[in-house]
Amino acid sequence: MTPRLRLSLPFCLLLLAACASQPGAKSDPRDPWERMNRVTYHFNDGLDRAIVKPVARGYRKVTPRFVQAGVSNFLDNLRSPVVMVNDLLQGQFKAFASDTGRLLMNTTLGIGGLLDPASAAGLDKNDRDFGQTLGKWGLKTGPYLVIPFLGPSDIRDAVGRVGDVYSDPRHYIRSNWLSYGLWAVGAVDTRARLLDVEGAIAGAYDPYAFIRTAYLQHREYKVHGGQSPGEEDQEQKMLEEAGEDQGAQAAPAPQSPAPQTPPQH
Repeated sequence: MTPRLRLSLPFCLLLLAACASQPGAKSDPRDPWERMNRVTYHFNDGLDRAIVKPVARGYRKVTPRFVQAGVSNFLDNLRSPVVMVNDLLQGQFKAFASDTGRLLMNTTLGIGGLLDPASAAGLDKNDRDFGQTLGKWGLKTGPYLVIPFLGPSDIRDAVGRVGDVYSDPRHYIRSNWLSYGLWAVGAVDTRARLLDVEGAIAGAYDPYAFIRTAYLQHREYKVHGGQSPGEEDQEQKMLEEAGEDQGAQAAPAPQSPAPQTPPQH
């Protein structure tokens, strides 16, 4: 069985299961594939509960904070070319100069990106991707889509993910062990960072709808709301606002289940 076929089988099974599932919330025009998306969401959530979240918790528990910070800095620095390519595609030349300076400074003075002297020097940290670039160019989001293993997206961002892969240095590493290892470390680091926002999701009446609203609001901000050095703070604010919106729409219900899977990258 080829790797491509092995990867496609779980998705085909999810499509079949979605045909028999019932939507659990009021229909949202942005989410015409809600049945399929909810099945995929629960699949991702089960995988997260069984493997990803315990690994992320263990990583945070046993790894010193300065090491965690170093890993996050290294991965952010490694992703800088993705941001820089999209700076140029969006015509953000000042941001491109800033991000280039960050890459050079953090790679040299920051010991390969483990440290972040660029922030201390006042160089803004931007966060751009090809999905956002397509939005800046006027392409509509298309339907909301939950991707197996990857999480919340939409059609535009799904296409954008492919573009980002080809501007990510990890794609060009010839050693499969090193390349896949870096992707795995990145997934654990991302999940560990998201542990702090689970409290907002835990109180949601419908975690699926909550995450959908938070994701779509956040992506709308990235396309139409400009950029900010406090991108992580803005994302936290979007999660809180989404929770307020969801709470206003939902009827009273028993205590919701344990935290569900937040968006992954």
